[in-house]
Amino acid sequence: MHKHHSALGLASTPTGLASGAAIAKQRPVQPVTLTRPHAAERAARFFVEKFPGRSLYAVKANPSPRLIALLWESGITHFDVASIAEVRLVRESAPDATLCFMHPVKAEEAIRDAYFNHGVRTFSLDTLEELEKIVRATGNASDLTLCVRLRVSSEHSKLSLASKFGADPAETKQLLIATRQVADALGICFHVGSQAMTPSAYTEAMERVRDAIVASGVTVDVIDVGGGFPSSYPGMEPPPLEAYFAAIQRAYEDLPVSYSSELWCEPGRALCAEYSSLIVRVEKRRGDELYINDGAYGALFDAAHVGWRFPVALLRDTPSETRDMAFSFYGPTCDDMDHMAGPFMLPADVQAGDYIEIGMLGAYGCAMRTGFNGFTNGATHDVTDEPMASLYTDEGDQELSANVAKL
Repeated sequence: MHKHHSALGLASTPTGLASGAAIAKQRPVQPVTLTRPHAAERAARFFVEKFPGRSLYAVKANPSPRLIALLWESGITHFDVASIAEVRLVRESAPDATLCFMHPVKAEEAIRDAYFNHGVRTFSLDTLEELEKIVRATGNASDLTLCVRLRVSSEHSKLSLASKFGADPAETKQLLIATRQVADALGICFHVGSQAMTPSAYTEAMERVRDAIVASGVTVDVIDVGGGFPSSYPGMEPPPLEAYFAAIQRAYEDLPVSYSSELWCEPGRALCAEYSSLIVRVEKRRGDELYINDGAYGALFDAAHVGWRFPVALLRDTPSETRDMAFSFYGPTCDDMDHMAGPFMLPADVQAGDYIEIGMLGAYGCAMRTGFNGFTNGATHDVTDEPMASLYTDEGDQELSANVAKL
């Protein structure tokens, strides 16, 4: 693995440190990203071994070349890409991977480039116009796997994906029939929304799939249940992922599809959330507000803009003897919106100069970073301790890490 990473120019990342506490002792001025390769490897193995079908990594969740290579080496052979830039990225980081262009609205030039220059054969769509575009851009290709995206509910998920994409129910029958006529393999896909908190999200969506197949009378070769598989965060403790897999398998086995059909999923968060955390320094305290050196325009986009809570820990040589209290964060920029309401539970005596680790930022944290106001990330270090979610317990004193971290 290290040889492959070196070829990608990634060998400069320090390895083998036990935890963020050792890094905090070095008093870094800029935020420090901690990466946990072992957590990503474990997550990949979990999906490869336990999901009853094929898992495609949703690259948008974390497009790190090193992570992509790591997932490939851990058994993830298919990748869900949403742009021509992601196509090129994965083709460079995992040259032999199978790429599936699952954005339902694509530039015709991107489709052409993906098909003729990067070997992409799988595309999603949700309108007749997109189908015609794919056919044109690929020169009436006869080797396409085309997945029609259905619109399904996001009511069971923390972040909705129900508004932007998905075939209109009144047009689904016509679209499936038309796609079947030009596709080598016909698929149906959907997305229940990010951080689905119950397996019912998938079983209810599969009922929509069943209705569409029956109404159109087409032979379906691929059922793609999309992403939405959850991770554990403070205040968001989902059931074990095995419960999701079992519910999906039961619903899939009841569908009127051919014996040779395939079941796919597109995990993003569930494969990479535990891969990264962040060490920040407290620059100022004002009552229950802490001014830290990363924020809404850095790795904490979700904490600011959708009120996501992340696990936090104060990094000190000796444990604090004060009780915990609720804090909010301000990031380093001059923007009032650079605010993370939390609450983030930390010892009441936290003060300027202290270091805090913020966990579970592997999904979307690194992907959403900007350089606004000149504030950027500092160093990146590999660590060998467990992701912070595995350290949190609920009122029943049970592990919150009800997914890959518990293996």
